[in-house]
Amino acid sequence: MNYDNLDDSIEFNTGTSTDSSEDAVLHEGLLEDEILDDQDDADIVEESGSEKLFTAIIDEKFSGKRIDKVLSLLFPEHSRSYLKSLIVDGKVKINDKTVSKASIAVSLGDKIELVVPPPRELDIKPENIPLDILYEDSDVLVVNKPKDMVVHPAAGHYEGTLVNAVMYHCGDNLSGINGVMRPGIVHRIDKDTTGSIIICKNDNAHRKIAAQLKEHSIKREYVAIVYGIIEEDEGTVEGTIGRHPTDRKKMAINVPGGKSAVTHYKVIKRFYESKMTYVACRLETGRTHQIRVHMSSIGHPLLGDEVYKGGRKTNIKLNGQCLHARILGFIHPTTGEYIETMAPLPEYFEHLLNTLK
Repeated sequence: MNYDNLDDSIEFNTGTSTDSSEDAVLHEGLLEDEILDDQDDADIVEESGSEKLFTAIIDEKFSGKRIDKVLSLLFPEHSRSYLKSLIVDGKVKINDKTVSKASIAVSLGDKIELVVPPPRELDIKPENIPLDILYEDSDVLVVNKPKDMVVHPAAGHYEGTLVNAVMYHCGDNLSGINGVMRPGIVHRIDKDTTGSIIICKNDNAHRKIAAQLKEHSIKREYVAIVYGIIEEDEGTVEGTIGRHPTDRKKMAINVPGGKSAVTHYKVIKRFYESKMTYVACRLETGRTHQIRVHMSSIGHPLLGDEVYKGGRKTNIKLNGQCLHARILGFIHPTTGEYIETMAPLPEYFEHLLNTLK
């Protein structure tokens, strides 16, 4: 079955959002839309010129592992090679003692300290990376982001990002509102999530698209494969989302200081033998890891999501969560016309759907 032959948009029985929070928009328009921690704000050049100190206490699941492996699991926002370089540079301590070898094993109860230097100032280089363009004119560009691509440069990820590709494609025709590290970027999806993302080619377009993001008027529909059989045909998850109190790489629902979040979901297909459900999700808000946190909170974490899967196990080998930003709809910043794009499913996603039973 070709799952891209579904109707362009899934009809949801939802009301109008009442969330008028402006917290979803960061730095003059950067939306916290499924932001992965590998693009955490600590890694953005414009935001800080000082070192960042992170600490962690080793529990049973990390005991006996190499320090570089543990750091890559605790701090997934940084590449393993970058973390190894920090070890060599004396930026890592175990129980207040500096270590210099990545092969050292940690023990239960060890205190780990990681010092991340301020991000370096540098010129981001255009790279001839092919783009899957869904829509383009003189104001905006909508692309279908592939899996494993970081949206913009950050510590440990200075090449091969969507920004590098867009700079090659657009040249100097990109909005500068979000700084030299993020030209044209008004929102972002995480590294392992595929699908639609909008790029703004000038500051006027950026401001108007950012305003729509702030007002939650942009249509954002995702599809995902989740664990378990969702019995109801559709539903809504509401619950504040904030940083997990003890695990900095995770977000959590209904924690103190969390921001309001609303996710609507609708079942597309149930795979009873495989015990999986193919589901569409529509966002009213855009919080960090929103779909992943909300679906996990109702007992249906995303297939491939190592962070929020709980005790779920599968023989299916995936690198990251099975999540695709399928529909993106917005009012054109110049013409006022409604534009809607649909990103075709990536090959791995289509293959999974045809394999599940």
